[in-house]
Amino acid sequence: MAWVQIRFPVEKPHVDEISDLLMELGSVSVTFTANDDEAIFELFPGDKKIWQISTCVGLFDANTDMQHIANVLKEQPMFTQGFHHKIEQVEDKDWEREWMDNFHPIKFGERLWVCPSWRDIPDPGACNVILDPGLAFGTGTHATTALCLEWLEGMDLTGKTVMDFGCGSGILAIAALKLGAKRAIGIDIDPKAITASLENAERNGVADQIELYLPEDAPEFDTDIILANILAGPLKELKHVICGYGHSNTQLALSGILAEQTESINEAYKELVVLNPVTQKEEWVRVDGLIK
Repeated sequence: MAWVQIRFPVEKPHVDEISDLLMELGSVSVTFTANDDEAIFELFPGDKKIWQISTCVGLFDANTDMQHIANVLKEQPMFTQGFHHKIEQVEDKDWEREWMDNFHPIKFGERLWVCPSWRDIPDPGACNVILDPGLAFGTGTHATTALCLEWLEGMDLTGKTVMDFGCGSGILAIAALKLGAKRAIGIDIDPKAITASLENAERNGVADQIELYLPEDAPEFDTDIILANILAGPLKELKHVICGYGHSNTQLALSGILAEQTESINEAYKELVVLNPVTQKEEWVRVDGLIK
Protein backbone atom coordinates (compact mmCIF):
# COMPACT_ATOMS: atom_id res chain seq x y z
CA MET A 1 0.00 0.00 0.00
CA ALA A 2 1.19 3.54 -0.79
CA TRP A 3 1.25 6.25 1.85
CA VAL A 4 1.45 10.01 2.18
CA GLN A 5 2.29 12.06 5.25
CA ILE A 6 1.84 15.61 6.48
CA ARG A 7 4.57 17.15 8.63
CA PHE A 8 4.28 20.34 10.70
CA PRO A 9 5.42 21.92 14.00
CA VAL A 10 3.08 21.99 16.99
CA GLU A 11 3.49 23.47 20.46
CA LYS A 12 3.40 21.26 23.54
CA PRO A 13 -0.04 22.32 24.90
CA HIS A 14 -1.73 21.26 21.66
CA VAL A 15 -0.17 17.82 21.13
CA ASP A 16 -3.08 15.75 22.41
CA GLU A 17 -5.65 17.87 20.57
CA ILE A 18 -3.80 17.61 17.26
CA SER A 19 -3.25 13.88 17.69
CA ASP A 20 -6.97 13.31 18.26
CA LEU A 21 -7.88 15.50 15.29
CA LEU A 22 -5.53 13.68 12.91
CA MET A 23 -6.95 10.33 13.95
CA GLU A 24 -10.48 11.64 13.38
CA LEU A 25 -9.38 12.74 9.90
CA GLY A 26 -8.25 9.21 9.07
CA SER A 27 -4.56 9.14 9.98
CA VAL A 28 -3.26 5.61 10.55
CA SER A 29 -0.48 6.84 12.82
CA VAL A 30 0.64 10.06 14.51
CA THR A 31 4.20 10.58 15.74
CA PHE A 32 5.99 13.45 17.48
CA THR A 33 9.73 14.12 17.38
CA ALA A 34 11.95 16.94 18.63
CA ASN A 35 11.80 20.09 16.53
CA ASP A 36 14.83 21.78 18.10
CA ASP A 37 17.86 21.00 20.24
CA GLU A 38 15.78 20.21 23.31
CA ALA A 39 16.12 16.58 24.39
CA ILE A 40 14.69 14.55 27.24
CA PHE A 41 16.92 11.87 28.71
CA GLU A 42 14.95 11.08 31.87
CA LEU A 43 11.27 10.40 32.30
CA PHE A 44 9.51 9.45 35.49
CA PRO A 45 6.28 7.48 35.91
CA GLY A 46 3.39 9.43 34.40
CA ASP A 47 5.59 11.71 32.30
CA LYS A 48 5.04 12.07 28.56
CA LYS A 49 7.93 12.48 26.14
CA ILE A 50 6.81 15.80 24.62
CA TRP A 51 9.02 18.70 23.63
CA GLN A 52 8.10 22.40 23.85
CA ILE A 53 7.88 22.37 20.07
CA SER A 54 7.48 19.04 18.31
CA THR A 55 7.38 17.96 14.71
CA CYS A 56 4.10 16.17 14.17
CA VAL A 57 3.82 13.60 11.37
CA GLY A 58 0.44 12.21 10.36
CA LEU A 59 0.46 9.19 8.05
CA PHE A 60 -2.42 8.64 5.61
CA ASP A 61 -3.46 6.33 2.80
CA ALA A 62 -2.13 7.78 -0.47
CA ASN A 63 -5.70 8.20 -1.77
CA THR A 64 -6.49 10.73 0.95
CA ASP A 65 -7.28 14.31 -0.08
CA MET A 66 -4.30 15.87 1.68
CA GLN A 67 -5.27 19.40 0.70
CA HIS A 68 -8.47 18.92 2.69
CA ILE A 69 -6.44 17.67 5.66
CA ALA A 70 -4.17 20.71 5.43
CA ASN A 71 -7.13 23.08 5.20
CA VAL A 72 -8.77 21.58 8.30
CA LEU A 73 -5.53 21.89 10.27
CA LYS A 74 -4.97 25.44 9.03
CA GLU A 75 -8.28 26.52 10.56
CA GLN A 76 -7.36 25.32 14.06
CA PRO A 77 -6.97 28.14 16.65
CA MET A 78 -3.44 27.12 17.64
CA PHE A 79 -2.21 28.01 14.13
CA THR A 80 -3.29 31.67 14.10
CA GLN A 81 0.32 32.66 13.37
CA GLY A 82 0.40 30.46 10.28
CA PHE A 83 0.32 26.77 9.46
CA HIS A 84 3.69 25.72 8.04
CA HIS A 85 3.49 22.20 6.70
CA LYS A 86 4.91 19.78 4.17
CA ILE A 87 3.10 16.95 2.40
CA GLU A 88 5.36 14.05 1.37
CA GLN A 89 4.95 10.79 -0.48
CA VAL A 90 6.22 7.84 1.54
CA GLU A 91 8.07 5.09 -0.28
CA ASP A 92 5.96 1.97 -0.64
CA LYS A 93 7.79 -0.83 1.17
CA ASP A 94 7.12 -4.07 2.92
CA TRP A 95 7.37 -2.31 6.29
CA GLU A 96 7.17 -5.50 8.34
CA ARG A 97 10.09 -6.98 6.41
CA GLU A 98 11.97 -3.68 6.60
CA TRP A 99 11.51 -3.67 10.38
CA MET A 100 12.53 -7.31 10.78
CA ASP A 101 15.64 -6.86 8.64
CA ASN A 102 16.98 -4.31 11.13
CA PHE A 103 17.37 -6.90 13.88
CA HIS A 104 20.22 -9.40 13.86
CA PRO A 105 21.71 -11.81 16.40
CA ILE A 106 24.08 -9.96 18.74
CA LYS A 107 26.95 -11.54 20.64
CA PHE A 108 27.94 -10.45 24.17
CA GLY A 109 31.26 -11.65 25.49
CA GLU A 110 32.36 -15.16 24.58
CA ARG A 111 29.21 -17.26 24.96
CA LEU A 112 26.03 -15.19 25.02
CA TRP A 113 23.86 -14.44 21.98
CA VAL A 114 20.55 -12.56 21.79
CA CYS A 115 18.66 -13.70 18.69
CA PRO A 116 15.35 -12.61 17.12
CA SER A 117 13.08 -15.61 16.63
CA TRP A 118 13.02 -15.21 12.82
CA ARG A 119 16.82 -15.43 12.48
CA ASP A 120 18.98 -18.55 12.45
CA ILE A 121 20.96 -19.05 15.65
CA PRO A 122 24.64 -18.43 14.75
CA ASP A 123 26.06 -20.81 17.38
CA PRO A 124 23.69 -23.53 18.64
CA GLY A 125 26.26 -24.55 21.24
CA ALA A 126 26.38 -21.09 22.83
CA CYS A 127 24.05 -19.55 25.41
CA ASN A 128 21.20 -18.25 23.25
CA VAL A 129 18.42 -15.92 24.36
CA ILE A 130 15.53 -15.74 21.89
CA LEU A 131 14.00 -12.29 22.13
CA ASP A 132 11.87 -10.27 19.73
CA PRO A 133 11.31 -6.50 19.91
CA GLY A 134 7.95 -5.93 21.56
CA LEU A 135 6.07 -4.15 24.31
CA ALA A 136 8.94 -3.37 26.67
CA PHE A 137 12.44 -1.94 26.56
CA GLY A 138 15.39 -4.29 26.21
CA THR A 139 16.50 -6.20 23.12
CA GLY A 140 20.26 -5.92 23.52
CA THR A 141 20.64 -3.26 20.85
CA HIS A 142 20.87 -0.36 23.29
CA ALA A 143 24.26 0.36 24.88
CA THR A 144 22.88 0.24 28.43
CA THR A 145 21.47 -3.26 27.94
CA ALA A 146 24.70 -4.37 26.29
CA LEU A 147 26.72 -3.10 29.25
CA CYS A 148 24.63 -5.22 31.61
CA LEU A 149 24.69 -8.33 29.41
CA GLU A 150 28.47 -8.15 29.04
CA TRP A 151 28.80 -7.84 32.82
CA LEU A 152 26.57 -10.88 33.38
CA GLU A 153 28.37 -12.93 30.74
CA GLY A 154 31.68 -12.49 32.54
CA MET A 155 30.40 -13.86 35.85
CA ASP A 156 29.93 -17.32 37.34
CA LEU A 157 26.19 -17.37 38.00
CA THR A 158 25.92 -21.02 39.02
CA GLY A 159 23.34 -21.38 41.78
CA LYS A 160 22.86 -17.61 42.14
CA THR A 161 19.68 -15.59 42.65
CA VAL A 162 19.61 -12.59 40.31
CA MET A 163 17.32 -9.56 40.47
CA ASP A 164 16.48 -7.47 37.41
CA PHE A 165 15.12 -4.19 38.83
CA GLY A 166 13.19 -2.49 36.05
CA CYS A 167 13.04 -5.70 34.04
CA GLY A 168 11.38 -4.35 30.87
CA SER A 169 11.46 -7.23 28.39
CA GLY A 170 13.07 -9.54 30.97
CA ILE A 171 16.22 -9.82 28.90
CA LEU A 172 18.66 -9.54 31.82
CA ALA A 173 16.82 -11.99 34.05
CA ILE A 174 16.43 -14.48 31.20
CA ALA A 175 20.08 -14.14 30.19
CA ALA A 176 21.13 -14.74 33.80
CA LEU A 177 19.12 -17.97 33.91
CA LYS A 178 20.53 -19.11 30.58
CA LEU A 179 24.01 -18.40 31.93
CA GLY A 180 23.47 -20.69 34.93
CA ALA A 181 21.62 -18.70 37.60
CA LYS A 182 19.28 -20.79 39.77
CA ARG A 183 16.56 -18.17 40.16
CA ALA A 184 15.68 -14.75 38.72
CA ILE A 185 13.39 -12.02 40.00
CA GLY A 186 12.05 -9.22 37.81
CA ILE A 187 10.44 -6.05 39.13
CA ASP A 188 8.88 -3.32 36.99
CA ILE A 189 6.35 -0.50 37.46
CA ASP A 190 4.73 -1.27 34.08
CA PRO A 191 2.31 -4.22 33.88
CA LYS A 192 3.16 -4.53 30.18
CA ALA A 193 6.76 -5.25 31.17
CA ILE A 194 5.61 -8.05 33.46
CA THR A 195 3.59 -9.52 30.58
CA ALA A 196 6.50 -9.19 28.13
CA SER A 197 8.99 -10.71 30.59
CA LEU A 198 6.75 -13.71 31.24
CA GLU A 199 6.16 -14.32 27.52
CA ASN A 200 9.90 -14.09 26.81
CA ALA A 201 10.70 -16.40 29.72
CA GLU A 202 8.25 -18.97 28.35
CA ARG A 203 9.77 -18.67 24.87
CA ASN A 204 13.19 -19.40 26.37
CA GLY A 205 12.06 -22.29 28.57
CA VAL A 206 12.87 -20.60 31.90
CA ALA A 207 9.41 -19.52 33.08
CA ASP A 208 9.57 -21.92 36.03
CA GLN A 209 12.70 -20.15 37.34
CA ILE A 210 11.55 -16.53 37.13
CA GLU A 211 9.34 -14.51 39.48
CA LEU A 212 7.84 -11.23 38.29
CA TYR A 213 6.34 -8.47 40.41
CA LEU A 214 5.04 -4.94 40.37
CA PRO A 215 6.90 -2.99 43.11
CA GLU A 216 3.90 -2.87 45.44
CA ASP A 217 3.51 -6.66 45.24
CA ALA A 218 7.16 -7.62 45.70
CA PRO A 219 8.05 -9.41 48.95
CA GLU A 220 11.43 -9.11 50.62
CA PHE A 221 14.30 -10.81 48.83
CA ASP A 222 17.91 -11.63 49.60
CA THR A 223 19.67 -11.77 46.23
CA ASP A 224 23.23 -12.49 45.16
CA ILE A 225 23.27 -10.20 42.11
CA ILE A 226 21.22 -7.09 41.34
CA LEU A 227 20.98 -5.25 38.03
CA ALA A 228 19.11 -1.97 37.60
CA ASN A 229 19.08 -0.65 34.06
CA ILE A 230 16.75 2.32 34.44
CA LEU A 231 17.73 6.02 34.58
CA ALA A 232 19.98 8.15 36.75
CA GLY A 233 17.16 10.00 38.54
CA PRO A 234 15.27 6.89 39.69
CA LEU A 235 18.55 5.14 40.50
CA LYS A 236 19.38 7.90 42.98
CA GLU A 237 15.86 8.10 44.42
CA LEU A 238 15.60 4.33 44.86
CA LYS A 239 19.14 3.54 46.02
CA HIS A 240 18.05 2.19 49.42
CA VAL A 241 15.26 0.13 47.85
CA ILE A 242 17.60 -1.37 45.24
CA CYS A 243 20.42 -2.14 47.66
CA GLY A 244 17.89 -3.41 50.21
CA TYR A 245 17.24 -6.44 48.01
CA GLY A 246 20.84 -7.55 48.54
CA HIS A 247 23.21 -8.27 51.41
CA SER A 248 26.84 -7.68 52.21
CA ASN A 249 28.86 -8.68 49.11
CA THR A 250 25.87 -8.78 46.77
CA GLN A 251 27.13 -7.73 43.37
CA LEU A 252 25.37 -4.67 41.95
CA ALA A 253 25.32 -3.24 38.42
CA LEU A 254 23.62 0.05 37.54
CA SER A 255 23.06 1.36 34.02
CA GLY A 256 20.88 3.77 32.08
CA ILE A 257 23.42 6.40 33.12
CA LEU A 258 24.90 9.02 30.81
CA ALA A 259 28.64 9.58 31.16
CA GLU A 260 28.13 13.07 32.60
CA GLN A 261 25.86 11.60 35.31
CA THR A 262 28.52 9.20 36.61
CA GLU A 263 29.78 11.44 39.41
CA SER A 264 26.31 11.99 40.84
CA ILE A 265 25.58 8.25 40.81
CA ASN A 266 28.90 7.45 42.47
CA GLU A 267 28.19 10.10 45.10
CA ALA A 268 24.74 8.63 45.78
CA TYR A 269 25.96 5.04 46.13
CA LYS A 270 29.42 5.35 47.68
CA GLU A 271 28.15 4.88 51.24
CA LEU A 272 26.26 1.73 50.26
CA VAL A 273 28.55 0.11 47.70
CA VAL A 274 32.26 -0.53 47.19
CA LEU A 275 32.42 0.86 43.66
CA ASN A 276 34.57 -0.34 40.76
CA PRO A 277 35.83 1.90 37.95
CA VAL A 278 33.00 2.64 35.53
CA THR A 279 32.65 0.97 32.15
CA GLN A 280 31.56 3.13 29.22
CA LYS A 281 29.93 2.28 25.87
CA GLU A 282 29.12 5.18 23.56
CA GLU A 283 27.71 7.95 25.81
CA TRP A 284 26.42 5.50 28.45
CA VAL A 285 28.13 3.96 31.47
CA ARG A 286 27.75 1.05 33.87
CA VAL A 287 28.50 1.57 37.55
CA ASP A 288 29.08 -1.64 39.48
CA GLY A 289 30.51 -2.92 42.76
CA LEU A 290 29.78 -4.86 45.95
CA ILE A 291 27.12 -3.85 48.45
CA LYS A 292 28.73 -3.16 51.84
